[in-house]
Amino acid sequence: MVIYGPDMYLKPFAHNKKCILSKTKSKNYQHILSLVFAVNEINKNLKTLLNVSLGFHIYDSYLNARMIHQNTLKLLSSQKTIVPNFKCFKQKNMIAVIGGLSFEISFYMTTLLGIYKIPQIAYCVNAPEMDDKSQLPPFYRMVPNEEYQYAGIVKLLLHFQWTWVGILTMENDNGEKFLQTLIPMLLKHGICTALNEKIPATTHAVETLSSFDSILDKASYLSNSEVNVLIVNAETGVMTYLTWVMLIYAMLKDIKVTSISKVWITTAQWDFSADVMHRAFDIQVFHGSLSLAIHSNEDLGFRKFLQVLHAKMTKDNDFLRIFWQQAFNCSFPDSKEEEMRSVTCTGEEKLNSLPGTLFEISMTGQSYSIYNAVHAIAHSLQKMYSTRQKHRAMLDRSRLDLPEVQPWQLHSLLRSTSFNNGAGDTVSLNENGELAAGFDIINWVTFPNQSFSRVKVGEMDPYTTQGQTFTINEGAILPTAKCNDNCLPGYSRKKKEGKPFCCYDCVPCPDGKISDQKDMDNCFQCPKDQFPNRNRDQCLPKRPNFLSFTEALGICSVFFSLSSSFITALVLGIFIKHKNTPIVKANNRELTYCQLVSLLLCFLCALLFIGRPNAVTCYLRQISFAIIFSVAVSTILAKTITVVVAFMATKPGSRMRKWVGKGLANIVLLGCSFIQTNICAVWLSTTPPFPDLDMDSIAEEIIVECNEGSITMFYCVLGYLGFLASISFTVAFLARKLPDSFNEAKFITFSMLVFCSVWLSFVPAYLSTKGKYTVAVEIFSILASSAGLLGCIFAPKCYIIILRPSLNSREHCSELTMRKRSYGGSSMKMENNLLTS
Repeated sequence: MVIYGPDMYLKPFAHNKKCILSKTKSKNYQHILSLVFAVNEINKNLKTLLNVSLGFHIYDSYLNARMIHQNTLKLLSSQKTIVPNFKCFKQKNMIAVIGGLSFEISFYMTTLLGIYKIPQIAYCVNAPEMDDKSQLPPFYRMVPNEEYQYAGIVKLLLHFQWTWVGILTMENDNGEKFLQTLIPMLLKHGICTALNEKIPATTHAVETLSSFDSILDKASYLSNSEVNVLIVNAETGVMTYLTWVMLIYAMLKDIKVTSISKVWITTAQWDFSADVMHRAFDIQVFHGSLSLAIHSNEDLGFRKFLQVLHAKMTKDNDFLRIFWQQAFNCSFPDSKEEEMRSVTCTGEEKLNSLPGTLFEISMTGQSYSIYNAVHAIAHSLQKMYSTRQKHRAMLDRSRLDLPEVQPWQLHSLLRSTSFNNGAGDTVSLNENGELAAGFDIINWVTFPNQSFSRVKVGEMDPYTTQGQTFTINEGAILPTAKCNDNCLPGYSRKKKEGKPFCCYDCVPCPDGKISDQKDMDNCFQCPKDQFPNRNRDQCLPKRPNFLSFTEALGICSVFFSLSSSFITALVLGIFIKHKNTPIVKANNRELTYCQLVSLLLCFLCALLFIGRPNAVTCYLRQISFAIIFSVAVSTILAKTITVVVAFMATKPGSRMRKWVGKGLANIVLLGCSFIQTNICAVWLSTTPPFPDLDMDSIAEEIIVECNEGSITMFYCVLGYLGFLASISFTVAFLARKLPDSFNEAKFITFSMLVFCSVWLSFVPAYLSTKGKYTVAVEIFSILASSAGLLGCIFAPKCYIIILRPSLNSREHCSELTMRKRSYGGSSMKMENNLLTS
C-alpha cells in the first residue's frame, strides 16, 4: 500500500483487475477500508494538513517475491512503464509506503525502497532479520517489538501454572527464530515442551500431504491426551494447515471437530483467516483460545463508515465489487466472472450481517496498525509544513506545495512522532522505529452460528505507567464447565441444599464486612481505621472528622466569634469613655468592666473548639469555658444582689446599710468563681480531658475528639453553671419592678432567660449529635448565650449613652424617680445607694 499526494484517488495497478482479490482473503479487505477511512478522515480535517490532501495506490503482493519486486519497481517508475530513476513531470510525488502483512514482504520491499530513502511503515509482527543490522535501511513498524510477545506467552503459562506444553511452528527461518527464542525462556521458568511439531512452510500446506497415513502421523499432537496446551506460531500457513488437518483427522476418526479438546495459545499473527472453507468449518474448536494480539481500539467513525458502505456507492470500484461477491457468495448481473453464482448481488447487503470469520465490523489489529500508520505520516507532514511556515512566513503560502517535500525528509519526523489518534490512544515510536506499546491478551469466544467475540482479558505492556507489565482478568475468561459462575469480590459463597459442594449461591457481604477475592467462603471485618466501599470488595481508609478552620462551619464559627469579640471590646471602650456618667456608675462599674471582659473571653474561648484537637486544647476547652462563664454569671448575680440590697437599705431602721458598697459584690463574684475553679481543679487532677479517636460511631470516618475524661465532672461543671444562672434569674425576676431608672434587673431577667434556654436545649442536642457537629453545638451554645447576655444587658445602655445622652444625667433620673409615688421617698435613697456603691 502506497501513500501518494497531493490528490486523493484509488486506482488498482494490475492489468487483470479480477485477480486482485481472487487470491486475497475477503476478510483482509478491511485493511484496505481502514486505509481509505484514515485518508478520508485526514483530508476532511482541515487542522491536520492545510490545502494538502493525501492519495494512495494499492498493490497486491500475492505472497510472491517476484511480484513484490515488480510492484516495488513500479513505485519507483512512471505509472505505466517500469523504468527506475525516471519520473514523469506530472507524476504524483510518493511520500511513503505502508506494507506488508508478513516480514518477508517487508524485507523485499525495504531492500529496494531503502536505496531511495523512502520510508516504509510495516505492520508485520516479526521484523526482518539480517546478519548485520547496520545494513538494514530505515524501517518502521506500527506494531510492538515481538520480544514482548514471547514474554507474554511465558507469563500467561506461569499464571495458569501450565508447565507441560506443545509447540507448533512453521518450517522456515521465522519458525526457527520462534523456537530459539521461546524454548530457552520456557526452560528458564520451569516449563517443559512435551512436543515440537513443524508444519510445512506454504500457504497450501495441505498439498504436501501425500496420504491419510501421513496426515495421522503429522496429527499425533491432536491425539496426545497428555498435552492439553498447544502454543501455535500462528502465521496464515500454520492456521490453514492446522484447520485442514483437524478436518481430515476428525473424518478419519469419525468424530466431531469440536471434540478435539485443546487449549490453543496463539501469537499475534493469528486471525480467523476466513478461507472459503470456514463457511463449513466449525470454528468452535477454537472456543476459549487465548491469543496475544496487536492492541486495537474501537473507532466509532470506522464502524459508521462500514455500516453505510454498499456496492452501489462506487460502481467503478472493482476492489469493492469483487470483495462483495466473495463475501456474500453472490454475483452481480453484469459480472464478468466465468462462474456465475446462483444468488444475485443487490449491492445493498449489510457488512454487519457477515460472520466474523469473513468480515469484522470492529477494527482488527492489522487494520488499526494501518490506520495509525496513515496518521503517523500525516502528522509528520504537518510538522514539516509547520516548520517551513515559520522559516518562510513572509513568502506566499502557495509556494509551500507538496512537490517540495522529499520522502527522505520524513525519517527524522517519523522517529519522533507522537500523537493521539481518533480512537483516543497515544501513538508513538521508540528508538528502534517500533510502536511503543505492548500486546493485548484476547480470549476467543465462538458461537454455533459461526460468529465469535474477542474478549480482552489482559495485556502485556512494558510501557505501562502503573508498574505492572502483565495483567490478566480471569473473570473475563468465560468458563467452559462450571456449576455456576464465580462469586465476585463483595460476595461470599453459600452452599446450596441438596447440591454438590461445587454448586453454591453468592450472597452479598453484610454491613461492615468485605470479601476481596473470588469465591470466598466468608466475608471479613475491615480494620478499625478502615471501612468497606460501596461494592464491599475493598477497605478504604476512614477520613478524620473534626471541625476544621477551612470548612464552611468552622469559618462561620470563627467569623461570629471574632465579630462578637470586637463588638464586646467596642462596648467596653464606650463604657470606659463614659465611666463618669450615671448609667455607667450605677450597679458598680467595676463589675460592669469585669462582666464585659469575661464576655469578651467567652466569645474567644469558642476558638478553642475549632481545629484538630491536641493535648493543650483538650485541657483548655472545657476548663476555660467553665471558669470564664462562671465569672460572667457571677458578675450578673453580684449586680442583681447589689440592686436588692440597695433597695432594702432605703427602708427606715434597716440593717442592710452596712452591706451597701463594693464589698458585697466582690465577695459574691470571688466566692462563686472560686467554687467553679475548685471543681475544675479536681477534674484536672483526677480524670482530665485528653485527645481521643472514636472509630465506631461513624462508619466512614474517625472522630478526632477531646474525651472529657470524666463525664460526671463535665456535668458537674454544667450543673454548677446552671445553678448560678438559676439564682441570678430568680433574684433578677424578684427585683425587676424595683423603682429606679438605674435598675437593670429587668434586663438581667431577660438575659438570664435567654441564657438558661440556650443551655437547657444544649444538653439534648449535645447527646444526639456526633463528631464535629457535637463541637458545633457547644460552640453555638457559647456564642448564643454570650450574645444574649451582651445584647439584653448592654444594648439598652449603649442606646442611651450614644443616641440619647440627655437621659444619661442625674437630674433626669431623679425627676423620673420622684414620679413613682407608690414607694414614697425610698427610690431617691435607692438611687443614691446605687450611685455610691
